[in-house]
Amino acid sequence: MRTLLRCIALSAALAIPAAAHAIEYRSVAEPAILYDSPSDKGKRLFIVAAGTPLEVVVGLDKWAKVRDAGGSINWIERRALSEKRTVMVTSARAVVRQRPAADAPAAFESTKDVVLEVTGNANEGWLPVRHKDGASGFVRVTEVWGL
Repeated sequence: MRTLLRCIALSAALAIPAAAHAIEYRSVAEPAILYDSPSDKGKRLFIVAAGTPLEVVVGLDKWAKVRDAGGSINWIERRALSEKRTVMVTSARAVVRQRPAADAPAAFESTKDVVLEVTGNANEGWLPVRHKDGASGFVRVTEVWGL
């Protein structure tokens, strides 16, 4: 019995950190350089556009290890990241609806790799978004990356 209780306690202790760890997404505040290491002396790989959503894999004091929508992992200066949330369209064509329903009229259509600003929380598979031209609506969460 004592062994069973220890196993249960150990399982619970291991589950708490896993449940507490949430995926963090941030967007790029302004065009920024991605590096191969957490140092401005590292190899400069390429420039990432403002608004691009990135997944923060590891956060250091001044640097963040990030993953982009294509799966590449690189380093960026933490100050280049914004609290503003964006997502990137991953489907060939995403219809953004006026209401969060498949039969709702289209607000606008978007193509692959277009960045949309997140304007609220996802609910029942739909995410409220706004295009940079001001058009807004709801997109299916399965058609975007960055949540």
